[in-house]
Amino acid sequence: MAGVTAYIGLGANLGDASASILLAMDAIAALPGTALRRRSSLYRSAPVDATGPDFVNAVVEVVTELTAPALLTELHALEHTAGRARPFRNAPRTLDLDLLLYGDGSISSPTLVVPHPRMAERAFVLLPLAQIAPQRVNAAQLQATAGQAIERLPDP
Repeated sequence: MAGVTAYIGLGANLGDASASILLAMDAIAALPGTALRRRSSLYRSAPVDATGPDFVNAVVEVVTELTAPALLTELHALEHTAGRARPFRNAPRTLDLDLLLYGDGSISSPTLVVPHPRMAERAFVLLPLAQIAPQRVNAAQLQATAGQAIERLPDP
């Protein structure tokens, strides 16, 4: 499939978070014009700038024919289907899907910023991303987040 390589961060901390992440990976793979290439292991981490129980996080690599805004719209639809509510900023969530990288491009609009503006500050993004795309993460970024508690979960 011709298209753009994109990386999507997945997170959840309500309900069966691991199951939600795995189901979301399958749903992303089924998006129109999109093929899932790689999926990271699942990781558990404490909330960062958020509340509630620990999160389960992962990153997937896709090749997509969708534009970045269209891909984001599809990701928001998957969040909605999973019961995502947004009662306040950084509320606990059933599913959170973030478009981290879209090709080598930069996007800055009111609804989408790529690369994701806080990804380099978060071990729960960098470690799973480094697992599937080590060329996208550098040693300085990993060192800067080394103090954040994160645990790789056994593969299901």
